Order: sequence, then C-alpha cells, then structure tokens
Amino acid sequence: MTQDIRDFLPPSCGLVAFGEPTHQEPAFGRARNELCARLVERGFRSIALETDRVAALAVDAFVREGAGSLDDVLRDGFTHGFGEQEPNRELVAWMRAYNHTRPPEERLAFHGFDAPTENTTAPSPRPYLEHARDYLGTDLDVAALVGDDERWSRAEAVLDAAMSPGASAEADRLRAVADDLLGVLYARAAELIAATSRAEWERARTQLTAGADLLRYHRQAARPGEPGERLAGLLGTRDEIMARNLLAIRSLEAGRGGTLVFAHNGHLQRNPSVWRMGETDVTWNGAGRIVAALVGGEEYFFVAGALGGTGPWALTPVPKEPSDVEADLLLEVGSGGPEAG
Repeated sequence: MTQDIRDFLPPSCGLVAFGEPTHQEPAFGRARNELCARLVERGFRSIALETDRVAALAVDAFVREGAGSLDDVLRDGFTHGFGEQEPNRELVAWMRAYNHTRPPEERLAFHGFDAPTENTTAPSPRPYLEHARDYLGTDLDVAALVGDDERWSRAEAVLDAAMSPGASAEADRLRAVADDLLGVLYARAAELIAATSRAEWERARTQLTAGADLLRYHRQAARPGEPGERLAGLLGTRDEIMARNLLAIRSLEAGRGGTLVFAHNGHLQRNPSVWRMGETDVTWNGAGRIVAALVGGEEYFFVAGALGGTGPWALTPVPKEPSDVEADLLLEVGSGGPEAG
C-alpha cells in the first residue's frame, strides 16, 4: 500500500473492512497486520477475522489474558485452515505482546465473525445448544433431539437436500428450543451476570446464537432446487450470519474503539457478490453490503485488496462504491503464479 489508509477514513468510521482477493497470498495478511498496528495508534481496539466466532473465543482469551499457548489457539481457534498461515501467527503473537503490560480496558480484542461451517460441511448444533443449556442450569436433553452428530456434519447433509436433517421434525423442535433458551438468557440476564460475569453471559449468548444459526443453515441446505439456486441460498445464509456477527461485535466494541475487519473481498464489498458456477453467475448479498446498509457509509469503510500484474492470478476487479478504496499490492506474478501460502 503506497498511501496511509488512515488518511481516507471518515472521523466517525468504526468498521474498517480490508478485503483480500485470495486466501492463498500471505502478503495480504502481512499488509493487514501493518494496517492493524496503524489503526491501533488511532484508537482501534479490536480485529475481526473470517473465522468461526465461537472458536475465536480461545484466541481472544489468549491475546487478552494469556490463556493457553500460541500453538494451541492457532490449531483450535481458527477454522478453514487459517491457523496454519504465518501472518495469523504473527498477528496473534503481536496482539498478546501488546496486551501483556496494559490494563484490561486498553487491551486489544480478537473476534471471529464467520459461522462454524466449511464449503461442504456444517457441524451439529448440539455442543452450542448444550453450552447455553448448562449455563442456564436446565436439564434439557439436547442430544436426544439432535441424534447422531454425524448425520449433520457429513458432506451429504449440505450437498444433497434430501439427505439434510435440516427440515426434520427434530430440527423444528431444536429451533424452538434455541429460541426459548435465548428468551430465558435475556429474561434472567441480571441474575446470571451477577452470579457469573458479563463475559460468561456473552459467551453463552455467542454459543447459543451459533447453534441457532447452524440450524438455519441446515434448514437452507434442506431446500431443494437447482445447484446454482441452492448454492446462492447457502452463500447468502452464511453472509447474513457474518453480518449479524459483525453487528454484534461492533455493539460490544463501540465504547472501546474501532474494529478492523479482514476477509475475502466477496464477503466485505458493498456491491452484490458474484461467483461463477459453470455458465451461471451465482449472486447474493455479502456481509459488507448488509452491514453498510444498516450502519451507514460513514461507519463502514471498505478497502478492496487487489493483485497487480497479469497471469493466472489476475482477478476481476471488485466493483466499488464511490466511497470505497482499492489497495493494490502490485504482487508481480509470473507465468506459473506465486506459490500458495
């Protein structure tokens, strides 16, 4: 990046979204780390990455409190294989070092804002609902309703609508259970926070929300249709979950400072996202488009990362709104392309 992005930021901006065009080029992660350090100087106190929100709680506990080890949180706190990327190791280590001598209110926070899904699989909602059940002290038998976890997590449950448990009577009952648990969580918030802590209450809400989101994702997977139609529905559901997670994170962090968001451009751009599937363009609203519409242009600032040069990694430019900025890293690629990071 040849210019300081801070020069472009509106004074009221609380969400700076930096996108990457591919997950395979580590230069974007290193540029993100540099931008994070600059924004911390400006008063930002959190970062949100494209990784499972529940898993990322372990990373946050490490960077804020030193809980666990760096290797453990890179293995367990990142999804999609992102814990194996060196820029993420460098980021987490830097955040822990920054927080080590600072009071709690000044420490940097780490968040994930993705759903706990992969491209072809989505896990069982059982552990997420059971966490909330245990926190509330009820004796609800969630496992009996869920059944075998494997029937939810196998690839066929997402790829084949007829094999998905998302439209079953048990899934309908589980959705009602999740809604009831959320109501109790809020109704008893005062006493629960007094007996535990606000952080433990937030953790229970995060776990419960993730379980409810998984049930909706599995319900989407159970809808029949043409492949392009089904894919658009799944991608749209995932990004809608991402958007609500970002809004929840922003609500938590608004009183402490801004939040840097890092993910693929397709999740963060303000325009509709498009994925070409054969001869069909699959289109859906990404998290950035949803969030920008809800918080306003001054609050959400998107920077589209781009690859310079030509060759097999040359990418179609991201269509941008007038207020968006493109950070072209000018990564020269040869005929064979750079090695995957």
